[in-house]
Amino acid sequence: MKHLAKIVLCAAISLGGYSALPASAAQAAPAGINIMLDGYPLPFPVEPVMMNGTTMVPFRAISEALGIQVQWNQAARIITATQPPAAGAAPIKVVLTLGSKNAVVNGAVVKLEVAPQDIRGTTMIPLKFFSQQFGAAASWNQATKTVSITSPKKDMYTMGFYAQKAYSEVSLIPSFDTVAFGWARIDATGQFTTTGKDFWWPEAAGEVTPESIVQNAAAGGTAPYLMVYSSDSSLELSKNLEDPQLQKQTIASIVDLASQKGFKGIGLDLEGLGLTGVKALVQSQYNTFVKNLSVAARAASLKLTVILHPLNSSYKGYDYKTLGSLADDLVIMAYAYEGETGPEPMNKVDESIRLALKQVGKDKLILGISVYSENESSVNAKIGLAKRYGLKGIAIWRLGLIGQPVMSRMGEAVEL
Repeated sequence: MKHLAKIVLCAAISLGGYSALPASAAQAAPAGINIMLDGYPLPFPVEPVMMNGTTMVPFRAISEALGIQVQWNQAARIITATQPPAAGAAPIKVVLTLGSKNAVVNGAVVKLEVAPQDIRGTTMIPLKFFSQQFGAAASWNQATKTVSITSPKKDMYTMGFYAQKAYSEVSLIPSFDTVAFGWARIDATGQFTTTGKDFWWPEAAGEVTPESIVQNAAAGGTAPYLMVYSSDSSLELSKNLEDPQLQKQTIASIVDLASQKGFKGIGLDLEGLGLTGVKALVQSQYNTFVKNLSVAARAASLKLTVILHPLNSSYKGYDYKTLGSLADDLVIMAYAYEGETGPEPMNKVDESIRLALKQVGKDKLILGISVYSENESSVNAKIGLAKRYGLKGIAIWRLGLIGQPVMSRMGEAVEL
């Protein structure tokens, strides 16, 4: 995976570093305690408790949210947790026994301050031990009664979007696994074009040409994709979907251009479907378009990413289950819920992921994040959600904005 994932995902999420946990002899923590994972609440079956001055937290709920595999041996009262290896690191295996202060970490005995406890059917372990063994930073805020956890580093697939006026950040391209170049669209007549008013093929600037940017991306290990954009504001998509001959011509033009210009894949960003009309018909028409494009793309050895409105948006023309079976992956555009005046609401983004996961496997889902509407804390919280659900990766809209003040305050997160 590319460096952007490692850099952004390990950023401090404005929760502070590990601080001393509260010392108290009380057996139960005050009511109303919250667990925040990467800046967003984590559901848990049993509230954290205080035992001998140690904060005890629900082990399985936190572990599984961090991608840690948990197994329970009822007869032996042993819980085994295995963290997959991070880049350049060995896996971590922790074996805990209820009632025993002796934990076994990768074969070595480690002493616990308090033995794991079964509270109402939930295994509780010391928060400090958890953070130390699994690389998650943890802190306690006495005033707000909040346990805050920042997840450890994790490699994820990263996709960037390069549209117009993005050359100022061309140096960031090697940081991504894939970059989709928004230089083509379907116009108001339903025709494929590279001379649109908002998405067009750029002019050369001396020795720097669109082709050279694409070639350099590929040479640097970043897969360049041709992104094709359109909205249905003038019913241009409807015109295309309803005309088999025009659709066939459009697909041939997309694949031919991608092949001729050295792209490795296609990013299909056809927006605005299903706001009106019969939802089932619109979905069926779009499924047919994507199926035909998928066949043509594979014949040309091109990957296909389909970029979609979230399922909790107003646009109902997208059948995630079928599209997920046709494309290599799907990008959930979990933004523009409340315009472009501030960070997207986390509950909406969370809901969009959960709805998508009911239709498509997590390994095919990419969370789209628009940095235009986010800040340094909210971006990381959304990346945290992608990690929490084990999604394939994240997609950043867009280059040309990443270096703006909204992101530059992220410190280590954008130390590119």
